[in-house]
Amino acid sequence: MTAAIFLDKDGTLLEDVPYNVDPTKMAFAPGARAGLARLGRLGLPIYVVSNQPGIAMGRFALDDLAPMVARLTDMFTQAGAVLGGFYYCPHHPRGTVTKHATLCDCRKPAPGLLLRAAAEHAIDLNMSWFIGDILDDVEAGRTAGCNTVLIDNGNETEWIINEWRKPHRMAPDLDEATDWIHRWYSDRLQLRPRVGIQGERA
Repeated sequence: MTAAIFLDKDGTLLEDVPYNVDPTKMAFAPGARAGLARLGRLGLPIYVVSNQPGIAMGRFALDDLAPMVARLTDMFTQAGAVLGGFYYCPHHPRGTVTKHATLCDCRKPAPGLLLRAAAEHAIDLNMSWFIGDILDDVEAGRTAGCNTVLIDNGNETEWIINEWRKPHRMAPDLDEATDWIHRWYSDRLQLRPRVGIQGERA
């Protein structure tokens, strides 16, 4: 089994543009390119885990995800990292597309996407980190057994706290978060850079 890094997409890795799947509007969030480069040097697999309720809301179709993931893969490469896989939830209980208008176990804060990735890639969740910009990300990570970082950039507005929604660390951006995570792994693992493997898209 291997440790892994899980990243939320919008607001953590990319600028938070609501319901965006347009490759031309995708841009790194502040500090994200430097942070992703550091994760690439860490040598652990990296997975993006994202709620995509725009599918359930009829704002875009499943087929629209492919160009977005292709652009995301290119952005990882440009930063010196490898996208190991993109895991997404297409559901929303108040959606307008009947097929996806449902409760599920994959929409964060549920841990289903993390558990699926762990099963498919033999990931040790207890040695993994999930980084996100709202407490639903923290809850998903902690429920799955991951260590968690909250990017405190103003996107969390409700601050509903319980034992599952307390991040292990907080940081203003991905750059600072990954600096600390790199040192955390250096204390626990013999880090040897290795090439990531392009994972199967969820």
